[in-house]
Amino acid sequence: MVDADDERGRVRGSGAGTGAGGGAGARAGAGSWDDGLIARRASERAAVGAGEKEREAPEEDMLPALGGNYGGPLRTRLDALHELVGLSRTRVESEALAEAGRVLDEAAARQRLSSRHTVIAIAGATGSGKSTLFNALAGVPVSETGLRRPTTSAPIALSWSEGAAGLLDRLAVPSRLRRRPLAGGAADADLQGLVLVDLPDHDSAVTAHRDQVDRVLGLVDAVIWVVDPEKYADAALHERYLRPLAGHAEVTFVVLNQIDRLGTEAADLVLDDLRRLLDEDGVALGEHGEPGATVLAVSALSGEGVPELRELVGRFVQDRTAPERRLAADIDAAAARLRPAYLSDGRAGLDERARGDFTDRLALAVGAQAAGEAAERVWRRGAIRACGTPWLRLYRWYERLRAHGSTDPRLDSPAEEELTARQRVEQAVRIVADEASRGLPTPWAQAVREAAARGAEGLPEALDELTAGMGDPAARPPRPAWWPAAVLAQAVMTLLQIFGALWLVGQIVGVVEPGLLPPVLVMLGGIVGGPLVEWACEGAVKGPARRYGQEAERRLREAAAACGRARVLDPVAAELMRYREVREQYATVAGTRPSARGVGGLRFGAPSRLGATRAGVRGR
Repeated sequence: MVDADDERGRVRGSGAGTGAGGGAGARAGAGSWDDGLIARRASERAAVGAGEKEREAPEEDMLPALGGNYGGPLRTRLDALHELVGLSRTRVESEALAEAGRVLDEAAARQRLSSRHTVIAIAGATGSGKSTLFNALAGVPVSETGLRRPTTSAPIALSWSEGAAGLLDRLAVPSRLRRRPLAGGAADADLQGLVLVDLPDHDSAVTAHRDQVDRVLGLVDAVIWVVDPEKYADAALHERYLRPLAGHAEVTFVVLNQIDRLGTEAADLVLDDLRRLLDEDGVALGEHGEPGATVLAVSALSGEGVPELRELVGRFVQDRTAPERRLAADIDAAAARLRPAYLSDGRAGLDERARGDFTDRLALAVGAQAAGEAAERVWRRGAIRACGTPWLRLYRWYERLRAHGSTDPRLDSPAEEELTARQRVEQAVRIVADEASRGLPTPWAQAVREAAARGAEGLPEALDELTAGMGDPAARPPRPAWWPAAVLAQAVMTLLQIFGALWLVGQIVGVVEPGLLPPVLVMLGGIVGGPLVEWACEGAVKGPARRYGQEAERRLREAAAACGRARVLDPVAAELMRYREVREQYATVAGTRPSARGVGGLRFGAPSRLGATRAGVRGR
């Protein structure tokens, strides 16, 4: 490792002074950098005219801070993700929301830090030459290289401009491992704002080294993966890092190092095979120009391809969109993990048919139809009883008495194995809950069933109280206005029968002078007229009795439906509405984002550039 004192003597200013431990000393020194200087300059410039502001403030200081600058689709997606997490805390398992919460936390943390800097990590396997490439980009030996493995044991940061202390504190890079490159003229001007971090080996035998790699890769804005001709197809790299981070291809560079060890044809073959593996990982550039990783062949030892890599990194840094693109990729990854919790297989909800079936089952449970039919029978029976002949009523009374006192087992009504009212209610609730939750993701289907189950508690008792409060519609049915006239007509017919019979008896005993025809006609008129009056009344009462029964059934059905709607359907509908809200938020979170990979007129990962890379290898 290069001695820290010697290194600080070569760089401009003190790199360690930007750390958490050296901040106070840096502010005390004249001409030293301080992040608060931007705010002080801004307040000073506010006191002078606009022209003087432009003359005094360097272009770098006039750039806005990242805080508050998440705009457009990214701001909308972040807000939607925040709403999504808030609406889902009681519905979705905390493990599923952990990644989304981490993305929100990291977005807030990155937003508070400098937007003038782009943090790029250099990662690779043991012996891939990443530290050598790190030094080649720096133009000065900063990171230790050698045959001893592992060579790099802690992240080393190289910052081309001041003000990156907060970012390095976030990465937990010690102050003693923060460096500044030597002034490199126009080449270094393109790298202003770059913070390059050399990571330990991702396949190191030391577990702490691998943990550091995983931690830092989750915080940087972009990553340069360095592979060598021998280990570029290593399963640990592809299965643990490249494949899971395929959605971050826009902020990923894959550099095939050590091409000086290969011939021209061998370099072409290795590069083609590397692109094939990246395509299988989902990282390579799509054939229709979809965003993909930047693939480049270099030799850090001989310097071949390093200037092109510096140019590409410089344009990438000057574009100043890497933090937002990294955050957008993190949101995509979080949305992919949350997809099973928010996307249903079909159309979710309760249609009119399901609601109608639920009402029918509740009406059956409270006996609405039976109550209506009973009311209709009672009214018709009352009409027949009031308007029927006394002899027929006497005969029916005798039949009922005989049937009641009979011991004939054939007259016993068979035992019906029917569901009880409580069982019917529970069945109705279970069916409507299954209908409402069909096709929903598991968390929301469970929430719908729980809402229905809570509403079902006490529903049978509530329906019983409702039925009792409405009274028995068959207890005292109303009488139409013509009933007294019909009763009077039936009484007249009965009196005519009695009068004719007495007349005949009087003739028989000799009290009345003989004459058979008149009393027979009178008695016959009463005998025929009585059934006719009863038949007419029975026909006249059918319509009103049916309407009375239907009205009784309707009232009981509506009352049961209102009770079921308040206790079951409304809570279920509330859960479905909440699911629709979170699904809309999820659609916003998972929305497509612009694939602006081009920077400064150059599209990273474009086929034309890859072709130029091949040509550069052949011309080596």
